[in-house]
Amino acid sequence: MKQLYIAMLLALSPLYIFSQNTLTGTITDSENGAPLEQVSIYFPQLQNGTITDENGNYTLKNLPEGNYKLVVSYLGYETYSISFEIGTGNNVFDYQMVPSAIEMDEVVLSTPFHKLERENVMKVEQKSIAELKSEGAMTLADGITRIPGVSSVSTGVGIGKPVIRGLSFNRVLVYTQGVRLENQQFGGEHGLGLNDAGISSIEVIKGPASLLYGSDALGGVLYLNPENFELAGKTSGDINLNYFTNTLGYGTNAGFKTSGEKFKFLVRGAIASNADYETGDGTSVTNSRFKESDIKTGFAYQAAKFKTELRYNYNLSKLGIPEEIGVQNNDRDPLLPYQEIFTHILSSKNNFFFKKSSLEATFGYIFNDRKEFEEEHDHEEEGEEEEHGEGPSLHMELSTFNYNIHYNPQWGKTTTIFGIQGMSQKNENFGEEVLIPNATTNDFGILATSHIHFTKSDFQWGLRYDVRAIKGDESGTVGEETYIAAIDRNFNSFNAAVGYRVDVTDNILARLNLASGFRAPNLAELTSNGLHSGANRVEIGNPDLKSERNFQIDLALEYGNKHVEAYINGFYNGVSDYIYLQPTGEFRDTDPIYIFQQQNATLYGGEFGFHIHPHPIDWLHLESSYDIVYGQLEDDTNLPLMPANKWTNTFRVEWNKKDTQYRCYAFVTLQTFFDQNKVAVFETKTPRYNLFNVGVGGDIKIFDHKIGYKISGNNLFDKNYISHLSRLKTDGIANIGRNVAFNLSIPL
Repeated sequence: MKQLYIAMLLALSPLYIFSQNTLTGTITDSENGAPLEQVSIYFPQLQNGTITDENGNYTLKNLPEGNYKLVVSYLGYETYSISFEIGTGNNVFDYQMVPSAIEMDEVVLSTPFHKLERENVMKVEQKSIAELKSEGAMTLADGITRIPGVSSVSTGVGIGKPVIRGLSFNRVLVYTQGVRLENQQFGGEHGLGLNDAGISSIEVIKGPASLLYGSDALGGVLYLNPENFELAGKTSGDINLNYFTNTLGYGTNAGFKTSGEKFKFLVRGAIASNADYETGDGTSVTNSRFKESDIKTGFAYQAAKFKTELRYNYNLSKLGIPEEIGVQNNDRDPLLPYQEIFTHILSSKNNFFFKKSSLEATFGYIFNDRKEFEEEHDHEEEGEEEEHGEGPSLHMELSTFNYNIHYNPQWGKTTTIFGIQGMSQKNENFGEEVLIPNATTNDFGILATSHIHFTKSDFQWGLRYDVRAIKGDESGTVGEETYIAAIDRNFNSFNAAVGYRVDVTDNILARLNLASGFRAPNLAELTSNGLHSGANRVEIGNPDLKSERNFQIDLALEYGNKHVEAYINGFYNGVSDYIYLQPTGEFRDTDPIYIFQQQNATLYGGEFGFHIHPHPIDWLHLESSYDIVYGQLEDDTNLPLMPANKWTNTFRVEWNKKDTQYRCYAFVTLQTFFDQNKVAVFETKTPRYNLFNVGVGGDIKIFDHKIGYKISGNNLFDKNYISHLSRLKTDGIANIGRNVAFNLSIPL
């Protein structure tokens, strides 16, 4: 371990001093030749960029020699990318941008080749946090449900788990700060544990991403991009205020960042507090309240051929676990039962750039301290009454170290990455109850993947091998119903992926991806033996479970011109040895007992939609998307927790205030969730319902400052409904009713 710490310290220190290379140029409008101000000039792989001044000029310093992707982007113009050769000394690149009503194409960071969305072989959805806020998202888990193909298994408002095309829990990996998040995510009543403050955007990989991320990425990846550092030579700050009428909830976050030519720093703090939410009939859902505190900070150093950044995130969440309708008040302190969760995330990302290759090494340490407090209970033993203390009934500490090292040689039009990836994890119990035992988990994976660029197409392939070892200690006394036996299991898997993207015509592109994935059973599925609060059931593990393996075919077609965009994405996903919970019909005290079983499963479906902004009224937008997913076990019964088919229609208008960069918007959205009649044997059907949402926002000028504002109303007609993915559905507790969100962003 000592050698590992020494290696990490060396990685954080520049090893050489290099000559400085620069890039200068001018960006103008192709129609009138006018210079464009605030245009972004960015090298994604170098994570180095700047913006143009009032004359359209820019200068980028500290650039390494070599061939790198250069992206030019500006709202209202087509995003342009080119492979640019950086030579010694000063380099020049001028460009004339083409006006377009289509939204800017963003660089994909969750896949290793840093392509624009339209250039990426794998279809990746991307949404900014600002977009999700404009739609009234209360939490990060709530916000991701605005992305096509993504849903959330919720326990009230404060707790939500991502669902990608019907797969969730340990089948979906979450990455933040470039490292995999580990926070006992096996539990449905365990939320994301992340605050959206300090996160710039979300990327979603739909389908097996085991090639890039190893075990647990069988269903996809939710990749959270952290807030960018400030541009060189600039300092900025801001305060953001949020208020939600339904929960009387408030939240605020404030940030500061400053950057010199080489050193960069940022910090952001956030707090949030919400009372119990009200359903559509005005009933307060007792103990759905939650509080959160969050701090994110980062430091970076960037030289010509070396870049490093160190980031830290601290999060404290107190989450009530609703069980029944009881006291009706606006208190904010959680009642019993509730969770108190501390999470620390420390990450170090280091890049070395050579003339014909580069090396990226990312290290992460996550410490998750989870406490669950339950109602005090008495029981008699040999005629004496024993009362349990006020400490947590369940207390688990999970510490995880992970690493990801990629070497990227450049061979002509072929970009190849060789990598190793791994994780070392330890779980310890300190509470009265033991849900899963003290255990260690160790992962190691090795991979190779290549991307070949042709004139109008791209081809990508890759291979990977993984091993995972899980060792769990014995817990309890043999013969007792809560006894957990010791376990020592090893799992391994080969996986492959191949993808092809082609410009069929100037307006049509197609993507075909075939990929395999795997997921070793987690510690809970192998060893769990206890009551899950929030689910109100006892879950018992199966130590003989095998790894899940899947193979998915994904086909995407997209059409786009200056005024119409349309897409259709279809997938077929076959999963061998799918692990699922099944009730036994027995009870422990008054709680039903569920056990983990395995069976082959099939999921299929897709998303399709369009976006119209007709000429000459480019400020008007009509958007529509439809999500479909079906899941069945081999015995022809339906998979549990399959999201209902969803149809979203939005009418949106956008405009700029005359001769200024001040933008405004307004929208009306109708979401239709269709009948969910294809349910598991222990689920009930969910009827169709509609949600009507509206919003306005933009910028206003106050004391020479551009102030951003957003006002949105979700479920405006106060519909009383229960989502099929709500864990409170079995108790007949409805989802949130009308909620109006106010957001104010004030630069400092």
